[in-house]
Amino acid sequence: MMEKKYLTPQQIVAELDKYIIGQYEAKRNVAIALRNRWRRMNSRADIQGEIVPNNILMIGATGVGKTEIARRLAKIADAPFVKVEASKFTEVGYVGRDVESMVRDLVEQSVNMVRARKKEEVKERAAQAVEDTILDALIPPLRSSGTVTNRAAGFGTNDSNNDTPTNDAELNERTRHHFREKIRNGELEDRKIEIDIKGAGGQGVGMIGAGMMDEVSMMNLQEMISGMMPKKSKKRKVTVAEARTLLLEEEAAKLIDMDEVKDEAIRRAEDAGIIFIDEIDKIASGSRKGGGGSGPDVSREGVQRDLLPIVEGSTVNTKHGMIKTDHVLFIAAGAFHISKPSDLIPELQGRFPIRVELNNLTREDFVQILKEPRNALTKQYQALFEAEQVMIDFTDDAIEEIAETAFVINAEVENIGARRLHTVMSRLLNEFLFDVPDKIGPNARITINAAMVREKLSGLVKNKDLSEFIL
Repeated sequence: MMEKKYLTPQQIVAELDKYIIGQYEAKRNVAIALRNRWRRMNSRADIQGEIVPNNILMIGATGVGKTEIARRLAKIADAPFVKVEASKFTEVGYVGRDVESMVRDLVEQSVNMVRARKKEEVKERAAQAVEDTILDALIPPLRSSGTVTNRAAGFGTNDSNNDTPTNDAELNERTRHHFREKIRNGELEDRKIEIDIKGAGGQGVGMIGAGMMDEVSMMNLQEMISGMMPKKSKKRKVTVAEARTLLLEEEAAKLIDMDEVKDEAIRRAEDAGIIFIDEIDKIASGSRKGGGGSGPDVSREGVQRDLLPIVEGSTVNTKHGMIKTDHVLFIAAGAFHISKPSDLIPELQGRFPIRVELNNLTREDFVQILKEPRNALTKQYQALFEAEQVMIDFTDDAIEEIAETAFVINAEVENIGARRLHTVMSRLLNEFLFDVPDKIGPNARITINAAMVREKLSGLVKNKDLSEFIL
């Protein structure tokens, strides 16, 4: 079977279809963008660096699947992925985060992914080292120069019983072997042992005047000071099961070369990283065309100008090293209810050449969302009830009634897309969730039909004044 990261555009869309209903145009464009990465990496060396990604701007109301498409795409590609809200960045001089922090977050995510993979590779060796440490805590090893028995000194040479230990070291070794078997069979999980746990050096090192330094310099200096401080170890009395968890992390860290992890993580972030910038419409300046804005508009345009070099391609300093953003894929999204994409500064518009409009969800879409995706809400609630050994079924007419209710509330109160289904399902099933397991015991079966849906949700639909305060 083909690896996920090398799926064809049609296979990528098929994977996205398992979780997201409709929005074919958006899926098609992100699938092409993802496959283009593989095409670039397999193109001629002389042109490879020149091929830039086509960044995507998704336009659509909340709850139609913009974020989910980007998140699932990153999962399919096994790529570092970061989601940020454009509204939390503000121009220098206003309160807010520096725009470069999104790139630093991407590198951090990439480091975590590479470290996790390397940890998996050394898992067996780390587990062996942990087993030895636990065994040493249970039965400390003896040196071979133990007390010698008469037989070992030359007496009783006619004795042919080879099972009898000849000295303390051999007896100790056999006991250790016996206990090793018990550890592997999980027979000693609750036995208490005393182990040494290494703490991080330099914990609580404060930085005086940190406000005068940039974020990266401060992190690097803190890391350097932490590295210079001696690692303190303390003894803890824990069960064998707890010791295994605590020591596995420590042993795996010893076996991983962090310089190699950082180098690979930077490469992965550069070649495969995806940054999803949500709420980009919130930094669009509505008065741009009217000539010079003031107040918040100045800040919004400032954020756009700060974003521009990152999206265009620049080198950003992170605590793990320098990263070039030339080939990072940027996917921006916004509802654009008040502003329009043309309200963004022209330079930034030009950096998002692919425009995709996502459709508002229909009744039929709601029905499919409740039935088809692998993470459908009905399946999630069935899993919650199964945990209590209770079965819950939804009839087709019940699902249609739930979809109709969500659609009507969206149309009459506020359109929040598929998120409305969470409210409706919660209102419908909360009473059952409260009654399980006290009133509704194990092995019970609950069937949700259309009449029950109408009865439970009648108040939600009728009282629209209250409904608007509910998501």
